Amino acid sequence: MQGLDWLILGIYFAVLIAIGIWASSKRKKGGSLFLAEHSLRWHHIGFSMWGTNVGPSMLIASASAGFTTGIVSGNYAWYAFVFIALLAFVFAPRYLGAKVHTLPEFMGLRFGQSTRNILAWYTIVTIIISWLALTLFAGGILIRQVFDIPMWMSALVLLLISAFFTMLGGLKAVAYTNVYQMILLIVVSLVLVIVGLDKVGGIQALVDKVPSDYWVMFKPNSDEAFPWLPIVLGYPVMGVWFWCTDQSMVQPVLAAKDLREGQLGTNFTGWLKILDVALYILPGILCFALFPTLENPDEAYLTMVENLFPVGMVGLVFAVLTACLVSTIGSALNALSTVFTMDIYVKRFNPEASQRRINIVGRTVTVVGAALAIILTVAIDSIKGLNLFNVFQSVLGFIAPPMSAVFVLGIFWKRATTRAANFALTIGTAFCLIVGVLYLWPPEWLSFPWPHFMLLSFELFVILVVAMAIISLTDSDDTQYEIPAPVREGWSKLATTLWIALAVVMISLYVFFN
Repeated sequence: MQGLDWLILGIYFAVLIAIGIWASSKRKKGGSLFLAEHSLRWHHIGFSMWGTNVGPSMLIASASAGFTTGIVSGNYAWYAFVFIALLAFVFAPRYLGAKVHTLPEFMGLRFGQSTRNILAWYTIVTIIISWLALTLFAGGILIRQVFDIPMWMSALVLLLISAFFTMLGGLKAVAYTNVYQMILLIVVSLVLVIVGLDKVGGIQALVDKVPSDYWVMFKPNSDEAFPWLPIVLGYPVMGVWFWCTDQSMVQPVLAAKDLREGQLGTNFTGWLKILDVALYILPGILCFALFPTLENPDEAYLTMVENLFPVGMVGLVFAVLTACLVSTIGSALNALSTVFTMDIYVKRFNPEASQRRINIVGRTVTVVGAALAIILTVAIDSIKGLNLFNVFQSVLGFIAPPMSAVFVLGIFWKRATTRAANFALTIGTAFCLIVGVLYLWPPEWLSFPWPHFMLLSFELFVILVVAMAIISLTDSDDTQYEIPAPVREGWSKLATTLWIALAVVMISLYVFFN
């Protein structure tokens, strides 16, 4: 980082804070912090969902995957359009029709208060561990390397910036700043790709310099890392959980001005996901062509930056990496405060709370959640000898089957009962986590060939769906809850047309890269 880099970084933060303050001034006095007064338009929703999904670890890991295997890891980006469409046309109409603040609240309408309570705490723990602590851990390493400060201070700096927007303007400030940050991300990443292509000698030169299987999306089932069948069967379990039932991801849709904006916004997210391969994975492939002797693939992204960007652009890249962190953390803090305030404080302790009181509790929860995240981040950093980021991400992958099973059966099957849902969320989650621990740290007495991680996730999902079906069909409890009806007003022909166009483009891309 040279003087010009620091200047550019300072300008980035100044513009970011200015946008956050301006967005906060647009919030109605005394209005809710959580759903932006249902004012979000399609571009706010699209950039916010995409921004929540992006983090520095994703940039670095995607480039690393591109360096070692080519574009095949892009399945995790391109395959997502199916489940974002499911959110747009199946889940979102029901969420908006039910007029809920949170997804636990929605499940409470479907299965009762007990399910809402379980899901609320489940969501809070997931947000604190996966969205906050692990994101801060990855970002803290980056901040610590640049500024040479302790991990706790790195995490504190990131949380102060993110919490500032969350507490001042709530989701509206987070959404507006996400637009600015994601445009910056696209511009900088695109420049890196263009400069890299020019250095290689063009697209054809790049194709000639890397193995031919680097351009194939489906690898044979004999491939250990990316066999096609486990991806086709296993990703839907993760996709439904991540894109359709995760509070941090879905909250911008809950805050949509109407269903039309929600469907257009999710469609925009689908188009943005196409860029993941070009902006995140392609730099790794370019690095392989330019620096094939690089020993550590995790250094592919920063190697490209260091060798191809002049002074000034390095500061801009660091601003982009910070933007990714602030975007993800801000969305997570807002989701955390929303779930605790609406599902626990208001529902259980103070149903008559005023909007002012609700906002005070929401801001307090933001501070407490941030403090817990810092403690967890420091604890993770203090444990040596394990790549805990990857380990925790893998363990969290085993949480997907119970969540997906409960939401899928809850939406599509009237006979699904409360007892079945609670079984999947408690016993089912414990079972999946035990399997996950045995998978990651297999004991000596348990030596047998495990299926691929994604296939195992699919098998766990099937087991839980069968168990829920058996419990529901044999359940003596005759309490009936209705599946919340979808909202009918606002269905958009434009959104439908754009989704069809996106499907055609995605299928064409899969055919071309196969």
